[in-house]
Amino acid sequence: MSTRFTELFPNHKPLIGVIHLHPLPGSPNYRGSMTTVIDHALRDTEALKNGGIDGIIIENYGDYPFYPAQVEPHTIAAMTRVTLAVKAIVETIPIGINVLRNDAQAALAIAAMTHSQFIRVNVHTGAMVADQGILQGKAHQTLRYRNQLDANNVAILADVMVKHAFPIGSMDLVTIAKDTFLRGMADALIITGSGTGQSTNLDHVQDIKSVLPQAPVLVGSGVNPNTARDTFAIADGAIVGTALKIDGITLNPVDQTRVRQLKQAVKN
Repeated sequence: MSTRFTELFPNHKPLIGVIHLHPLPGSPNYRGSMTTVIDHALRDTEALKNGGIDGIIIENYGDYPFYPAQVEPHTIAAMTRVTLAVKAIVETIPIGINVLRNDAQAALAIAAMTHSQFIRVNVHTGAMVADQGILQGKAHQTLRYRNQLDANNVAILADVMVKHAFPIGSMDLVTIAKDTFLRGMADALIITGSGTGQSTNLDHVQDIKSVLPQAPVLVGSGVNPNTARDTFAIADGAIVGTALKIDGITLNPVDQTRVRQLKQAVKN
């Protein structure tokens, strides 16, 4: 298995919670207060931490409609500020960065400057069509930029046929997974359903693991207490957002009780 991933989460399959940031400066729905953005992020951090989460990923979820590739400098600055505030209270919990919709270089820069441990890249190789237009994989740039920043300890978790998007061409899921892991040199793969909170087909996870047994494969959507046991029997971990929120609504705050319940379901 990927060395970076196993070093990041040794001896267990991680449950990674998502902090969906409120709109940041410059985005259409920003409400004029970074203090409020940070306060909401820290509240979610405390709930995830106290619920026993294994990892946390921070993403600019409120910044829609998203840039398809490069975000503005102020977005990077705002996310760096939030990440430093989060890291100040998480102790040893690994932190990841996802800059939507597909700015891997920005995510790497934030991770490197804040000593965060991983990033998520929605399209690492190939190309997908989404509401932002064409999302272009730039593994060649991302890997070289990681070297330039002397950030080779930062793991790259890459989606395969990411949600809310469709592949260009007729390549199948397994072929895309092989390209992402072997040619794109991702440290772990993420498989999702069609949209946020939508269930992931575990047969797809099994298909990928059968041809890439050395690749860590995480489920990136649809995990809840009812599906946790089956998910963790096959996958090497999960990224969970919606199921951890109050009333299971994506934009609500994290519910510490739901985090504990999902952790318990994973153990059973």
